Amino acid sequence: LARAAFATQSVAQYRDARGTEIGVSSWQEVSQDRVEAFGVATDDRNYIHMSPEKAKAQPGLGGTIAHGLFTLSLIPSINYELSPMAKGAVMGLNYGFDKVRWIAPVPVGRRVRGRMVLANAEPKNGSLVITNDVTIEIEGQEVASGGKPALVARSLSHVRLTPEAFAEAEAAFAETPVAEGGS
Repeated sequence: LARAAFATQSVAQYRDARGTEIGVSSWQEVSQDRVEAFGVATDDRNYIHMSPEKAKAQPGLGGTIAHGLFTLSLIPSINYELSPMAKGAVMGLNYGFDKVRWIAPVPVGRRVRGRMVLANAEPKNGSLVITNDVTIEIEGQEVASGGKPALVARSLSHVRLTPEAFAEAEAAFAETPVAEGGS
């Protein structure tokens, strides 16, 4: 996946964009092969994910569904596609998730995409800590059309900054208080 069109963003731009939707990612197919590879990698071989015939016979399923953690694991690729690189970034690390909720199962064979809102960004210990609110939508059940999302989560990233960029971040954020609901 390609990095966001606005490739580099200053820390002041991050500060000013808090509460703004960053964008909507490309659709990603949730194929049986991908789900089975995830099941093998995580040793979660439950038939609702791995056996289309058995899952189809289960009332209410209609076929296999993606693992909830498979769907959650798509967030880093969505983040990579949508998030601009912070000016002075040395490296980025996934820091974790807050409040992950699985709302609707993702049927195998469907496509999903992510919507990302920059909830907060703040300098901390030489890094810019970025908090994004992510909604994973299922094609044909988009939230804007009244559908239920597959999941909602708050994703946190640490973007390690050069000492100069971190000093700039501290100065920029000293001018404005931390946004409501931030990290």
